Parts: sequence; structure tokens; C-alpha cells
Amino acid sequence: MPANLQQQLDDLREQLAQDSPLSDEDRATLTTLAQDIELRLAHQPAMSADTSLVDGVNLAVERFEVSHPTLAGTLRNIMQSLANMGI
Repeated sequence: MPANLQQQLDDLREQLAQDSPLSDEDRATLTTLAQDIELRLAHQPAMSADTSLVDGVNLAVERFEVSHPTLAGTLRNIMQSLANMGI
């Protein structure tokens, strides 16, 4: 996994660990999304386009854009890294 993507996932985890006003469901959804990204990239390093992975990140960006702009920015960075990888 590229170092910048790993750093972005680490940033996401740090934000989730903070005492933010996220619901437990939102926190669990984002944690699962981060784990899904790591698992898919670890098992398929030369992965071709996976629209479900990108769509999941995109939906999370849209969901948190207004209520949690910093979190949405981190998710956008993750989405951009995936796009740069051709995913």
C-alpha cells in the first residue's frame, strides 16, 4: 500500500478515535470502510478498478461533508489516492 494512502488511513483512524460528535453507527461504518480498503489492497496489490470501494468512500464523503468537514476532507484524500492508483 502506498505510504500516502496508509498515512491517510491512519489520519482517519485518529479522527475516529477522538471524542467527536459521531454516532457509534457512523464510527463503525467508517472503521469498517478503512479496514475494507486495507484488506482489499493487501490481498490484491495490483487490483483493477473496484467501483464498490470507491463508491463507498464517495458515499461517506457526501454523508459527512456538512456535519464533519475535516473527516470528509480526509476521506476525499483517500479517494484521490485510490484514483491515483487506478482504483
